[in-house]
Amino acid sequence: MIRRSLSAVLALLVTTPLLAAPAGQQTLFNFVRPADVVQVVTVDASLPQYNAEQTAEGEVLRRVTFNPAAVPSLRLTPQAGAWDWSQSGMMTLRIQNAMNWALTLDVTVQSNNGKTLTSRVDLPAGPAQTLLLPLQANSPHTQGMRAGPPMPMTVDGQRILLATTQGEIDRSQVVSVTLSIPQPNAAQSILLERFGVQDGAGVIKTVYGSIVDGYGQSTRAKWPERVANDEQLKGAAAKEQQLLKGWLAKRADQDKFGGSLKGPGFKATGFFYTEKRNGRWNLVTPEGHPFYSLGLNAVTANDSQTYVAGREWMFTDLPEQGAPLAGYYGSSNSNNGNGSAQGRGYNVGRWYNFYGANLQRIYGEPCVGGKTVPGADPVMPCAPEVIDAKRWQEHALDRLQAWGFNTIGNWSDPQLGLNDRVPYTLPLSIVGDYASISTGADWWGGMPDPFDPRFAMATERAVAIAARDHRDDPWLIGYFADNELAWAGPGNDPASRYALALGTLRLTTDVPAKRAFLKQLRDKYRNQQGLSKAWGVEIPAWELMEDPGFEAPLPNAEHPEIEADYQYFQKVFADTYFKTISDSLKWHAPNHLLLGGRFAVSTPEAVAACARYCDVLSFNFYTLQPQDGYDFAKLRELDKPVMITEFNFGSRDRGPFWGGMTEVANEEARGPAYARFLKQAVAEPSIVGVHWFQYLDQPVTGRLLDGENGHFGMIGITDLPFTGFVDSVRKTNLQALDQLGQEAAKAQVDADQATRAPVHAPQEGSAGGSGPGHAGGHSGKGH
Repeated sequence: MIRRSLSAVLALLVTTPLLAAPAGQQTLFNFVRPADVVQVVTVDASLPQYNAEQTAEGEVLRRVTFNPAAVPSLRLTPQAGAWDWSQSGMMTLRIQNAMNWALTLDVTVQSNNGKTLTSRVDLPAGPAQTLLLPLQANSPHTQGMRAGPPMPMTVDGQRILLATTQGEIDRSQVVSVTLSIPQPNAAQSILLERFGVQDGAGVIKTVYGSIVDGYGQSTRAKWPERVANDEQLKGAAAKEQQLLKGWLAKRADQDKFGGSLKGPGFKATGFFYTEKRNGRWNLVTPEGHPFYSLGLNAVTANDSQTYVAGREWMFTDLPEQGAPLAGYYGSSNSNNGNGSAQGRGYNVGRWYNFYGANLQRIYGEPCVGGKTVPGADPVMPCAPEVIDAKRWQEHALDRLQAWGFNTIGNWSDPQLGLNDRVPYTLPLSIVGDYASISTGADWWGGMPDPFDPRFAMATERAVAIAARDHRDDPWLIGYFADNELAWAGPGNDPASRYALALGTLRLTTDVPAKRAFLKQLRDKYRNQQGLSKAWGVEIPAWELMEDPGFEAPLPNAEHPEIEADYQYFQKVFADTYFKTISDSLKWHAPNHLLLGGRFAVSTPEAVAACARYCDVLSFNFYTLQPQDGYDFAKLRELDKPVMITEFNFGSRDRGPFWGGMTEVANEEARGPAYARFLKQAVAEPSIVGVHWFQYLDQPVTGRLLDGENGHFGMIGITDLPFTGFVDSVRKTNLQALDQLGQEAAKAQVDADQATRAPVHAPQEGSAGGSGPGHAGGHSGKGH
């Protein structure tokens, strides 16, 4: 560690005057003209005495180089005592990335009570900017959205970069500020000038103010499909209609359900089913043709609302009461206590549906005469006529078929499937007052307790309702068993791997799952002495395990029974969960498939149980290729078809601020990423389909559910397609279906030739072979 007291004023290498500090900013330290008021300590970093540099823009800053190490850092502390920042809202740092690529910079502010405020900053290459670090926890989430406006931005001629912060400090007793770069592989440099604090009032509203225009588009960017007026909107919509007609006329040879006529024939059962043939799993249409499910999720006009209550200042042109488009207001409450609601601001109250308003602009008539619509906001004296739902549905289905999709994915308008044009899937949403278990990954809530009799009742009710109008519908492929349940914790450590078992043991014995787990242990060990020995812990009395908050030991090599017990409990738990749903579905919907649990996090026990009781294993993979999402060698051992029920690739150059969990560099990169993913999916013989998430971009200021505001739609908030991406996806889809048809036809020819080849008569006592077409197993209704 090197400690330098910078008491001498540096001899400047250039004579250009320094830029003045912004109004309201208090400079505590100047790296170019340092004084004794601040001590600077570097660890695995260098801050030479004479290295002030003039930038191309005329600023003078000082270079700091972070060397290859675990955490090279620069630490600022007051010469004596602590800084009192109680009257300030922001820490400021004039900074420039000295490299030609983006850097990740960590900033840690600490107060004398040991508490810290931390920030990870993506520092772009380019000119200097003022880094503004809120001294209280602040993030886009606190503003109601997943990601904030693009940074840096220019305010009054100054480039600023607002950081995201988390944690808490005593602002009246700040003792240090540390800058570090995590694990650089080579030396990385930044340039610094003044460091200080300023009043935070107005900064947030400056950054987030007026970010959405009257069409629901971002005001912070421009892109080819951006709409400036109603005439442009209507003209683009009319042009697309002509394009769709041409594409629909060129559709490949398919049966009416979208099954390939090129491949081998299967038995026609009148409903979708699965069958493995010639080493590949297939979905089979009701007419008996192979079907590779290319799906699109969230095809709906009713999931694009965004909260405006309390943050009207983020929108430039919200309609006034009584205006023609004022009927697209409503109200809701997303503060449900789940992980998705924790720390989120602006998640209750009035919302606006820009997508619905844009559909009205394209297809509807303006509201006149004070008409009202049942269910509309009662304070609005004039609400527009409801958009013709049938017209919207036909247009959406035209798009799906023209773009090469053949499946209506999850979260879609349930009325779409009733048009007898495109096969569809449905979710089972099992809601009830049954007990639940926290695993720490409770984004959508805790794990339902399948040992609770109320869960079986809720399942029966949900399945009965879901199947009521679809029992004999051949267009329905099947049902998903809920979505992205918290089977494990958020990490890769043993505590996360066995979070379900550990979380269950923390509960009271009022929870049926805990009673089931304790019975398992009592049946195996008989008493606490046997359990204490097997687990290597001292449990003086069995009753101690029944108490709430019991902390069970983590698995370890010295006591393998711990892990064995956790695995067995999690196996029984998962078996009970999936069997409950399977049994109910067999009764209420015997003709349709159970399409698995749409795993986002999972355990081997949960996946194996899903394979036992479901017809299809389903996963939501936000990865560059399916094989990055799970070990397919292990999935092949389960010998079940697999469906990827969510994947996408997003960027930040079409309005919404978030690029998603699999972000690519720009819009032009989305098409090739889609093509690579689908190519790898087709190459995996267990995969029977992939579903893109989603049809429509999310609102710039975040959807109601959890504030997600990503650009990964096929269309934007104005209902206009992203033409380059759509064209690329369409070509990829059609090529994949054509390739699968050709490969299936060839595989069948090879199998037929092998069957017709001369064989010697079997010797006495030998077993006969199976007939043609039975090279693999037949799943039928596996549940």
